[in-house]
Amino acid sequence: MIPLHDDNPTELTPVVTIATIAACVLVFFYQASLPASSGETFVFQYGAIPALVFGEADPPEMGVAIPAYATLLTSMFLHGGWMHLIGNMLYLWVFGNNIEDVMGHAKYVVFYLTCGILAALSHALTDPSSAIPMVGASGAISGVLGAYVLLFPRARVLVMMPGLGATRVAAGFVLGMWFVMQLLSGGMSIGSEGGGVAFFAHIGGFLAGMALIGLFKRPDVPFFAPARRGGWED
Repeated sequence: MIPLHDDNPTELTPVVTIATIAACVLVFFYQASLPASSGETFVFQYGAIPALVFGEADPPEMGVAIPAYATLLTSMFLHGGWMHLIGNMLYLWVFGNNIEDVMGHAKYVVFYLTCGILAALSHALTDPSSAIPMVGASGAISGVLGAYVLLFPRARVLVMMPGLGATRVAAGFVLGMWFVMQLLSGGMSIGSEGGGVAFFAHIGGFLAGMALIGLFKRPDVPFFAPARRGGWED
């Protein structure tokens, strides 16, 4: 299922969500403009490499641009390809504005980055000696999804479904199915070698978002809010 829009109106302009999308797109354009060898170096310098984060390996020969722990932040703004970028930004655009709305801009920044860091650590802990860099905003975005499913499970989401076209379904179903797929895919990826999708970052980020949303949302925002019928306003 590909989410296209939700029917959950907002009050705040989602400036942080928009700025995050813009930053990821600009970084990707810069990354794509580099020669192949320089692009690889860029990923190794700013992606999160578990072995470096946990101090189990020496820095690569191309040098270190920033401390290893800082790559837990910078890795959130790198992506491995156009489809990786587009998929992540679509999910952030559909669901991020509502989470920013219930927190306010400043708290949302802290929440987003915290979920991203916890997601990256969740992936890194599955193989602390790995020298493969992890890149992408999906861990942080998974935190947004975890928060959304607890706050607005009955919101209607317009999704594109293979063979059925566009249809509206409850957010709880969309995000629940997404999380189940991450669990299944993560289980099947255990023991595999080489790069791929960091499913445990998705799982860790989602659980972090669920755990932290109560601390970050406004007190007047209830859990499991009823669906809001107001058209496509957000």
